[in-house]
Amino acid sequence: MADELQTRSDERRQYDRSRVIVDVHFDGSDSTGVASSKDISLGGLYMSTQQHIPEGSTLTLRIPLPSGHVILKGDVVYSNPGHGVGVRFHRVPEETRAKMERELPAP
Repeated sequence: MADELQTRSDERRQYDRSRVIVDVHFDGSDSTGVASSKDISLGGLYMSTQQHIPEGSTLTLRIPLPSGHVILKGDVVYSNPGHGVGVRFHRVPEETRAKMERELPAP
């Protein structure tokens, strides 16, 4: 069963994730703070936080990169209360996408 769930989870990911640990500032209707990212891709990220952020929440994220930060909006698609959340980015502007492709480490 666990292997089946992992396979389904992997199939949902459109982009390879890079292991990147940075402080991500987030702001949503009921949640604001700083969380530590665990991995980031062009499609989303997972961040560790003690805050309960329910699935379906929309967040504005400020993600630091070597040449400066990017600001993206995303929806929480996975929530593990007390541990962290998975966020899928909304449409990433082409300039931001190019910057992320250049500056995120290879997966």
